[in-house]
Amino acid sequence: MGPDMVADLMRNVLREALLLCAPALLAVAVVSFLISVAQTLTSIQDQTIATVPRLLLTAALMLVATPWLVHHLVGYTFGLLSNFHRYLGVN
Repeated sequence: MGPDMVADLMRNVLREALLLCAPALLAVAVVSFLISVAQTLTSIQDQTIATVPRLLLTAALMLVATPWLVHHLVGYTFGLLSNFHRYLGVN
């Protein structure tokens, strides 16, 4: 396995990790922004008001998105393992 294959493999792994994490990160970022705006407008600066909705949203989103996440991860793993001979140099 040469350096170009390692770089290609790591690029694919990082792309998949970003794809799997992106929905949760985007949703939490939007909710955090909305909570920050609401806290600024009402002058309430309690940390639990900001933390609890983010935790609940992340948990709910992960529960809802679990089938898609697992399906995507299984597909990626199957593709990686079925083409693993390419990385080992065996024909």
